[in-house]
Amino acid sequence: MKIPKVSNRLFMLWPWLKGYSRPVLAADAVAAAVVTLLLIPQALAYALLAGMPPVTGLYASVLPLLVYALMGSSMSLAVGPAALRSIMSMAAVAAVVAPGTASFVVVSGVLALMVGGLLLLMGLLRMGFVAGFLSHPVLAGFVTASGLLIAMSQLGHVMGVQLPLSNVWVFAHTLWGQAMQVHGLTLMVGLAAWAALAWGPRLVSALVKGGWANKVLTKAWPLWVMLMAVGASAAAGWAAQGVAVVGHIPQGLPALALPLLSEVPASVWGTLLLPAVLIALLTFVEQVSVAQTLAARRREKVNVNAEMRAMGGANVAAGLSGAFAVGASFSRSVVAHQAGAQTPMAGLLTALLVLGVALWLTPVLHHLPLAVLAAIILVAIGGLLDWRSFAKTWRYSKADFAAQLLTFGITLGVDLVSGLMAGVVASLMLHIWHSSRPHIATVGNVPGTEHYRNVLRHAVTTQPHVLGLRPDESLFFANARFLEDHVANAMAQQPQVRHVVLQCTAVNDIDASGLQSLEVIQQRLQDTGVALHLSEVKGPVMDRLQGTDFLKGLTGQVFLTHHQAVQALESEASQAP
Repeated sequence: MKIPKVSNRLFMLWPWLKGYSRPVLAADAVAAAVVTLLLIPQALAYALLAGMPPVTGLYASVLPLLVYALMGSSMSLAVGPAALRSIMSMAAVAAVVAPGTASFVVVSGVLALMVGGLLLLMGLLRMGFVAGFLSHPVLAGFVTASGLLIAMSQLGHVMGVQLPLSNVWVFAHTLWGQAMQVHGLTLMVGLAAWAALAWGPRLVSALVKGGWANKVLTKAWPLWVMLMAVGASAAAGWAAQGVAVVGHIPQGLPALALPLLSEVPASVWGTLLLPAVLIALLTFVEQVSVAQTLAARRREKVNVNAEMRAMGGANVAAGLSGAFAVGASFSRSVVAHQAGAQTPMAGLLTALLVLGVALWLTPVLHHLPLAVLAAIILVAIGGLLDWRSFAKTWRYSKADFAAQLLTFGITLGVDLVSGLMAGVVASLMLHIWHSSRPHIATVGNVPGTEHYRNVLRHAVTTQPHVLGLRPDESLFFANARFLEDHVANAMAQQPQVRHVVLQCTAVNDIDASGLQSLEVIQQRLQDTGVALHLSEVKGPVMDRLQGTDFLKGLTGQVFLTHHQAVQALESEASQAP
């Protein structure tokens, strides 16, 4: 099938649909069936994680998938409920509304609408660059801490006790008080489900080698465990023995409608704004990472702004259908890719299959123990715990490690929103701090060439009357004064210099503060009889300098290459009396 070109249109359906064929439909249908078998138990479990009724996990797996398939540019990205999004939704909404109430469901829908609206707006404004606000160490620290919080949030369901979770300290205190009230049968069911989920696929692979039977059994293993638990629960009457079960799940889908916005106070909207921004940012970062990884394997292209709009539309759809915030699922995306998904039609077919479950099969899930859903979550979060990144970051950059550890600690010890916000601020502050002290090299000529390198790292020759400096950073407000001080110190140490040449190879931009500092440097040098020159200025930078007072009053020249500057100025200095 021909790879669709990247487009900026709002709906991306036509580029792949116009070349659609029966073999592609067959491949998409198989992938949809496999993904659905994995999605159903995860949807129910992640709804529980979000503090929502289990059926809302099915709602979050229908209309959002349909909308994403129409708007997205990835050929195999799986959208729907995801662990990280669910716990962030739970934390944000629980800060303003008590879990388990009707208002909690309404406010969760409002949060999804806010996340979707923000993503749509950023996508329309082509703000895909905001993904850079989350550095990898910060993201790894946040995700790892979130994984631990997710695990702690599910232990109560496995143990059969109430363990409210806001941070690790509250959890530890509550766990100590509830330790003697563990429900034995619930604990046995939870541990058995966890063991079956963790080790069952390996056992199945060893017994059933190769073929579709192996794939169906292993990929859909959580569904088989869930169905076996339902059968055992109904036959043994676990609910009557104190094991918490899902209970009644309404059949059908909710009517599409805006949440009762008039019932949501303005203060709630204000409180949800920051969490919505952070969830939107994290959703996009994760989504683009997964989409680009899968696209690279198939040599396809991903339109990041279209992806942002598509996920925005999916979250709006989730809010309108009574669900919670959704995002990309790495595990289901990989399963879809491996199962042969060729186009977003796989997502459309998945949504239709889940719709069928919501319409006709929900009564089957009545006896499903909550401990089994918790076990599904506990097994699924293994991929979130990235401990190796801490050691790797420590070895490479102590500053980045500090930001990672700060994010991890605040997320675990305070709350999710504070942790992610602290990580973003720490990343930006580290960037500004590094940029405020740029590397400025004194350069000399590599003998026999026209190349100029750092005098401290290479065997180079220098000219006594010409000082070549190479600032390895754009000049802006944070480092402008640093350049002034560096030039002043260099001149104090080399009074014989009559020409200073700034080699601008690494200068990609000069803002107003940087321009003012250049004017200050030029004036100081002029007062001591030294001329200031520029070399190797990039075109866009030169365009901005044209017409400025600095360039009009430049005491020296602008040279095409640094070698030309040194040759011309040294010749001039040697001929001077």
